[in-house]
Amino acid sequence: MLGHLELWVLGLLVAVAGLVMLSNYLRVPYPVLLVIGGLALGLVPVVPNVELPSDLILLIFLPPLLYSAAFFSSPRDLRANLRPIASLSIALVLLTTVTVAVVAHAVIGLPWAAAFVLGAIVSPTDPAAATAIAGRLGAPRRIVTILEGESLVNDGTALVLSRVAVAAVVTGTFSPLYAGLEFVLYGAGGTAIGLLAGWVISRVRQRIEDPLVEITISLVTPYAAYIPAEELGASGVLAVVAAGVYLGWRNPETTAPRTRLQAFSVWEALPFLLNSVLFILVGLQLPNVLESISGEYSVTSVLLYAALVILAVIGTRLVWTLPAAYLPRYLSRRLRERETYPPWRYAAVVAYTGMRGAVSLAAALAIPLTVQDGSAFPGRDLILFLTFCVILLTLVPQGLSLPFIIRRLGLSGAGGDEEREEIEARLQAAEAALEKIDELENEGRVRKDTAERMRDLYEYRRRRFLARLEGQTENGEDYEERSQDYQRFRRDLLGAERAALLQLRNEGRLSEEARRRVERDLDLEDARLEI
Repeated sequence: MLGHLELWVLGLLVAVAGLVMLSNYLRVPYPVLLVIGGLALGLVPVVPNVELPSDLILLIFLPPLLYSAAFFSSPRDLRANLRPIASLSIALVLLTTVTVAVVAHAVIGLPWAAAFVLGAIVSPTDPAAATAIAGRLGAPRRIVTILEGESLVNDGTALVLSRVAVAAVVTGTFSPLYAGLEFVLYGAGGTAIGLLAGWVISRVRQRIEDPLVEITISLVTPYAAYIPAEELGASGVLAVVAAGVYLGWRNPETTAPRTRLQAFSVWEALPFLLNSVLFILVGLQLPNVLESISGEYSVTSVLLYAALVILAVIGTRLVWTLPAAYLPRYLSRRLRERETYPPWRYAAVVAYTGMRGAVSLAAALAIPLTVQDGSAFPGRDLILFLTFCVILLTLVPQGLSLPFIIRRLGLSGAGGDEEREEIEARLQAAEAALEKIDELENEGRVRKDTAERMRDLYEYRRRRFLARLEGQTENGEDYEERSQDYQRFRRDLLGAERAALLQLRNEGRLSEEARRRVERDLDLEDARLEI
């Protein structure tokens, strides 16, 4: 493979693009199709075995993916759903680890420490798959927030459990007190380091006016939080999440509009590309996984083991999530007064959405080959195989069926509250602009005719959003229809302007650099149109 590395990288990117296009055509969630595509490619004889070092995922892939999810999350929504998020990302991870460990020890025969390694590895949900599917279908924001918050935190919980369990296997000793203390310090230390990194970086970015430099710093930020935390023995995952949430909250105050437009474009494309490559690489791991267990176990036995572990993972989530959503409110009157009972459909979707992904595979690959006395790590190859089976069987069937379940429960396109908030925000922004126009005109800082033109524009915008908010027309005038007519008219004019630019360029009367600057302004105006 090394001799034709460029060709294989090109082929991988082409495969990613093709599979994503196919997923859009088939209306299948792209993570599911990428894993299946990678699985199919891995079985083709001419495709070389792809060794996927765990450090590559944990260091290169994981920080920017977690940072992007945390940056664009809503601290308000996360705080409002803190209890269910903590229930899923901490309590459920612990319960899943114990349940899988019991199955792995009692049925499969793994030593207790190795069984706990397997349980910790398969306990976290994937940070991208579930939210990508639920968000694309327009599921209620509360569901997306809970799933997103769970996947942001449970990686840190699972990785520290995995680290403690691996250390117990390697050294042959285990102290519950030490493990509990390490768990607390690992998480608290990572959060503190992440907040410190976010504070320092926000201060630095406030003093930078070059958009390219600021975007470069934003790309470095996940690693600036992750690497120091890991070097200091804290949770790099929680450090990245804390830095992302902090900087996302401060972004409107620290970043110039021009820079924000460019940076958001980068951060929309980068996580998608990383996720796409990562999911197809997960599928390509199958030949290596199969080769690692060939000859040691019969096909029947490993399939039975995989089925039992998968049932333990899925069953634990189902058994835990539904009672955890209702029982605390039933037992606590104070909690009932503060939080209403969630609709059973919300709880059902959250309980069903437990897809595993690349983080679990990376944790499995990170298991050392030998223990302290030089002997082989017990059950390492089997743990790797079972992890891959859990990823495949939770991601593909659940990923394919989740859209059907969301639609069947009537939750698709249920983002009405968020749409109303957006309309209210646009209405208040227009009213604030009208007040500012009056203020500037009274102070003599703007010409009267200019103020009148802008007042007419914002007054129409105010009436339009007020009509949308109230769901009615004003004096028989349909503002939405009129607005769409205007936007079509504006787009025709922008098309004429672009054609004129191309004609000037083709005649040699306009340089490429000048054309791009003018074209960028036209594109920004076009991007504001809603149709």
